[in-house]
Amino acid sequence: MAVPFRKVSKTRGRKRRTHYVIEANTTVKCPKCGEAVKPHRVCPKCGTYKGKEVVKTTEE
Repeated sequence: MAVPFRKVSKTRGRKRRTHYVIEANTTVKCPKCGEAVKPHRVCPKCGTYKGKEVVKTTEE
């Protein structure tokens, strides 16, 4: 079984992990209602995609 010859120091391990960063989700504004929506998805508020109504929503 492969076992490391020497212990990896804290600094060396932390240098390797410097790129592990949480990034915010990308959002775009819906052209019809202005709601923040994930790209290439139907708007949950107005139900449109690429300017066409795809899902009928009930407005209260």
